[in-house]
Amino acid sequence: MKLLWAIFFLSLLAACSSTPTGNADGAPAGFYRVKAGDTLYRIAKNNNQSVENIKAWNKLSSNDIEVGQLLRVSASSASVPAKPSSPAAKPATPKPTAAPRASINLIWPNAGNIVQKYAPPRNKGIDIAGNEGDTIVAAADGKVVYAGDGIRAYGNLLIIRHNDDYLTTYAHNQTLLVTEGAQVKQGQPVAKMGKTGTDSVKLHFEVRYKGQPIDPIGPLPDR
Repeated sequence: MKLLWAIFFLSLLAACSSTPTGNADGAPAGFYRVKAGDTLYRIAKNNNQSVENIKAWNKLSSNDIEVGQLLRVSASSASVPAKPSSPAAKPATPKPTAAPRASINLIWPNAGNIVQKYAPPRNKGIDIAGNEGDTIVAAADGKVVYAGDGIRAYGNLLIIRHNDDYLTTYAHNQTLLVTEGAQVKQGQPVAKMGKTGTDSVKLHFEVRYKGQPIDPIGPLPDR
């Protein structure tokens, strides 16, 4: 099970490190051709746009997209030809996209200072400084789905699944205090800060929404 989650997490990292460009697969500048596994949220995020803009520019009534579909992803591009619709089909009512922050309430896993901000693709989370052995707590209730050192760059790593949408990750730990499969409560100590897999003592903390990294500052409370 641990190996399966390590492979799954690595696949997420690989998927998130590729940024679509306007000319990929023959798409003209300012457009993007949908690939297998793409989501509207991911396409919008990778092109520094909002989901609402992408939907408006492409006359989409829902978040559904199809492999091979050409999407306008830039405000300065010419309009993409409208996707033909079936005469018998009724237009779907657009569903509002809930802001990720409204879906989960996190707490800070450690009170240390942020020494590295969220800056993908180089840094898909935030780095929090501290002293070796400082306590790290679970940011929310959840289940430990990975606990180990199988992902080299992350050292001793914990991955906690909070619901169908959210995961949090805690990397470079000196010691893990919980094991895979454990149910944890928000604020429960889950690890001790360390520097495994890196050159300085810190917690590398990531928040993933539907498999994609987001800035942890968004769902975390103001300090």
